Amino acid sequence: MGQAGDTPQTLPLLAGLQPGKVLADTAYDSDENRAYCAEQGMEAVIPNRPNRVEPFALDQQTYRQRKKIEHFFGRLKQYRRLATRYEKTIVSFLGFWYIGAAMDWIT
Repeated sequence: MGQAGDTPQTLPLLAGLQPGKVLADTAYDSDENRAYCAEQGMEAVIPNRPNRVEPFALDQQTYRQRKKIEHFFGRLKQYRRLATRYEKTIVSFLGFWYIGAAMDWIT
């Protein structure tokens, strides 16, 4: 069996959350994901796949904000300890993410 993609994990990840908008890349463009977002009152800001017959409108200005999040995680992954996950417990691992985020904020 091959590698599982991220898209099947979208709905379990969103379960129990109530964000106003869901920003994702083209890989998450599926009718199922968009329907779930609509049912829950979330705005899906997801670019259309090239093969979509009836494309959805995309809020370009909001989608541009997504790069800030991508860049933030990219900077934090420069810390080897976070990228390789040396910590054995989730508490200490999360603690190092907090430290990394604080260091990113002050620099």
